[in-house]
Amino acid sequence: MTSVITLLTDYGLEDGYVAACHGVIAGIAPQARVIDVCHLIPSGDVRRGAAVLAQTIPYLPVGIHIGAVDPGTGGARRAVAIEAGDRVFIGPDNGLLSWAVHASGGARAAYALSNEEHFLRPVSPTFHGRDVFAPVAGRLCRAPASSGGLRLADLGPEVPVSRLVTLPEPTSLLREGSVEGEVVSVDRYGNTQLSIAAGDLQALGVQVGDTLGVWLGRRQLALPYRETYAAVPPGELVAFADSAGLIAIAVNSGDAAQRLGLPPGAHVRLSPTP
Repeated sequence: MTSVITLLTDYGLEDGYVAACHGVIAGIAPQARVIDVCHLIPSGDVRRGAAVLAQTIPYLPVGIHIGAVDPGTGGARRAVAIEAGDRVFIGPDNGLLSWAVHASGGARAAYALSNEEHFLRPVSPTFHGRDVFAPVAGRLCRAPASSGGLRLADLGPEVPVSRLVTLPEPTSLLREGSVEGEVVSVDRYGNTQLSIAAGDLQALGVQVGDTLGVWLGRRQLALPYRETYAAVPPGELVAFADSAGLIAIAVNSGDAAQRLGLPPGAHVRLSPTP
């Protein structure tokens, strides 16, 4: 099994929660390299966590990927390990892992984490990241299954991949000279990432340097379409293709989500302007 473990949580950095997870992994698999993806996901925001993990996964080494954005911890939701391509995803079965699993080629197999032999004792009902996900990842990392190490099937019963909880994939729709989509996520700067790809605008004939028509419900705006938010004066709105190849709306040195009232899931329509 790989020696890389990644961590994505909503634990924040003000407390010792992240360090506790690192410590558990280090105590079980001291050779493991742990990469912190993000610990500042807004509390309980499964959709934001799913977007960050899915957009980061292509740049991470093959490894074991822990996700712990888990408003249902201690409740009836399952904890799972999902095999997708050469990767293993560990976390709650609440949709958090679903977009990254899809980006990794789709789930090949999944197992419920029910064998408490591989957990810390006692298990806190409110801290599965430390007591369930981290020790399972560490034990999977410690020795390859081929040499007698822990196998995924040792973790608990197999779960049909069709029964895994998945978040609806963000969609975009080209029609009648425009493209419709939604806000996928909002980053810490207030930039609003849309489900509309830069290629969708190219299909409409929109090029960098053009003006873009933007419909937000009944509101209509005309925004410059540029390479970066720095291409407009401070305080001005701009649309650009972000590092994931998706269209984002931003304010140079400001917060577009707050100014426009655009939460994740909000409907947006873009079109060329005459």
